[in-house]
Amino acid sequence: MTPATAHDRPHVRDLARDVLRAPDLATKLAAWPADVDDTPRPHDDPPPRAPARAPELAIRTGPGTKVPPLEGMADPAQRARILHAFANHELQAVELFAWALLAFGDAPPAFRAGLASTLRDEQRHMRLYLERLEALGGRFGDHPLSGYFWGKLDELDTPRRFVCAMCLTFENANLDHTLDYAAAADVAGDAETAEVLRAVHADEVRHVRFGLRWLDAFKEPGESLVEAWESTLRWPLRPELARGRTLHEAPRRAAGLDDAFVRRLADADGRSGP
Repeated sequence: MTPATAHDRPHVRDLARDVLRAPDLATKLAAWPADVDDTPRPHDDPPPRAPARAPELAIRTGPGTKVPPLEGMADPAQRARILHAFANHELQAVELFAWALLAFGDAPPAFRAGLASTLRDEQRHMRLYLERLEALGGRFGDHPLSGYFWGKLDELDTPRRFVCAMCLTFENANLDHTLDYAAAADVAGDAETAEVLRAVHADEVRHVRFGLRWLDAFKEPGESLVEAWESTLRWPLRPELARGRTLHEAPRRAAGLDDAFVRRLADADGRSGP
């Protein structure tokens, strides 16, 4: 069999642009092939500033978009709202990692490969949440969809800022949220939802590790990792958003965060919520 040439394989940028241009979930969540082309294409158009969305998936502001608190897991209706909100987080992550693949065309190939790998994980996470949502009688689009992550686009404009925000703030916080909500699901007798949350948690450890690896590569000589992270964040991003109500240290150690980084998170107020 003749090996596939670059021209026979889909290009990462075409796949990423499809995610952003497609209004439907089926295209946004379509599994990417393992063998893709990522040769440089310096004359591509810049990425869009917002994703295409079908009317029922339109980004909205106002009430009804915040994740219900842990206590909501005891109520099946609120549990469905929690899963709906978490699925929306994953949809935004899928789109923003696609945006990064278009925005950071000159970034190191290993960094871009990590972005694509993380995007695949986010697609899978959303599919898992949607399955549980549907099992509880819900449908994605039943509740308003926030654009919280998309609203931070101006704070994601370099590879360093991107990993500091997406991996080391939002996904860092999810190391806590996934465990806390999984425990609440167990108490509510919903082992299937707890299993999904723990599966997402395991991937988040790798995502935080990816962000930490590349912050180490992008930071200035003499900067500690936590100094580089905190100095990169621009308000309203801040350390308080990188943790949950309970700080779980073990997954952060597994991801490679050092003593100083963990202490900074311990000192932050974790009441912001997901």
